Amino acid sequence: MGVVNVTPDSFSDGGLHSDERAACARVDQLLAEGADVIDVGGESTRPSSTPVPATEQRRRIEGVVRHGHARGAIVSVDTSSREVAAAALDLGAALINDVSCLADVGLAAVTASRGAGLVVMHSRGSMQVMPGFSSAPEDSYSDAALEVSLELAAARDRAVQAGVQTELVLVDPGLGFHKSARHSYAVLKGLPALVGLGAPVVVGASRKSFLSRDVEAPPGARLGGSVAAALFAARAGAAMLRVHDVLATRQALAVDASIEAGG
Repeated sequence: MGVVNVTPDSFSDGGLHSDERAACARVDQLLAEGADVIDVGGESTRPSSTPVPATEQRRRIEGVVRHGHARGAIVSVDTSSREVAAAALDLGAALINDVSCLADVGLAAVTASRGAGLVVMHSRGSMQVMPGFSSAPEDSYSDAALEVSLELAAARDRAVQAGVQTELVLVDPGLGFHKSARHSYAVLKGLPALVGLGAPVVVGASRKSFLSRDVEAPPGARLGGSVAAALFAARAGAAMLRVHDVLATRQALAVDASIEAGG
């Protein structure tokens, strides 16, 4: 899953693709690099980000969703808004990526009404109240991996009860969201338990702040950590990797597979 942030303020690439022409060129680049899914977002989810009205989110993403769909891509839209989700699905998007852990079950109902898929990402509260990057209190969890798995299972059940087909609900542990760096590493290590829930698991570690805990680096210089986390997640059974750097990640996965196969 390749990331296209049509925003001026996302944490690692805000402003780079904030106009439609640049965002569509980014879609083309990601597809050329081998992305299977294009994830389009019109609202930043960085800590303390300002909510973006649904009308503005739609203005930002609609042309990009159309372009991706016309190119034959599987398009995902990163939103927690029913209105934005409905508009995107009507334009050809096939997947809604909800970072609120289904705070609004009506979002699942909208998704179900179009026969689309839903990614439910773990989070505890809105981005507006989220502490700074990887700075959640250490006592927020007694067992981060277990609690994240249980809370995602409950969110998945709410989505199914709202009408989303069971096989179309994916779960994302929400690395970095309302979690310290230690929590995010614990959740990654415990990923096999989350995979064991039976829902496809999406992992988005790319460029996140927890990756620079041991070797400090700004977001754009976290490629090594991003790829390492992606490889671990794939080995642990993740079904999809949400990344900014598609080509580098695909290269790493291909080499890893060749090593496992013995040449």
